[in-house]
Amino acid sequence: MSISLVLASANPDKAQEIAAILAEASGADFEVIGRPEWVGDVEETGATLEDNARQKATALCDATGMAAVADDTGLEVDALGGSPGVYSARFAGEGASYASNVAALLDALQKAGATHPHERGARFKTVALARFTDGTELVAEGVVEGSIALDPRGEGGFGYDPVFVPNEGSGRTFAEMSPAEKHACSHRGRAFRALASMLVDVSRREST
Repeated sequence: MSISLVLASANPDKAQEIAAILAEASGADFEVIGRPEWVGDVEETGATLEDNARQKATALCDATGMAAVADDTGLEVDALGGSPGVYSARFAGEGASYASNVAALLDALQKAGATHPHERGARFKTVALARFTDGTELVAEGVVEGSIALDPRGEGGFGYDPVFVPNEGSGRTFAEMSPAEKHACSHRGRAFRALASMLVDVSRREST
């Protein structure tokens, strides 16, 4: 059973991770097609992660005439009232680098007086959304609870991985884990495994 999806994300790190997670999913052979170069960036103006994922998936589906998959991820930090949330990718400003966003986050926590690990609770949320040419959608969510480290640690991953310590990580940041270890407990891993299961169920129903 083969399921083809065009990927809305142009972020190479995210695209590689999504492809790896879907490749590990059982029950189907997922063909993940990279976003065509001629499809421009999709502006993310939604108020929620699901809104943004839908905007991206719809734009790619309409442009390519293929089923499309998109996601949006937010880091919610308790001491910052749930920020940066939907603004996680641009917390330090439009076009911010990973390092700039991490530095902005650590600075904000310092200014908020959250200087001890127990004051730095946080969670990652990912909404994964598949959209089909007939307008139907499948939506899945993945959440991982954790905290923000005092300083960046580790060389792996991307984004906020050097400072996010999942509760299931034995005190390690995502950046200190192997890709397989991260996928097993990460927000994106949980969201895309759930979405993969939904896609397999739909494919099986359609083939009977």
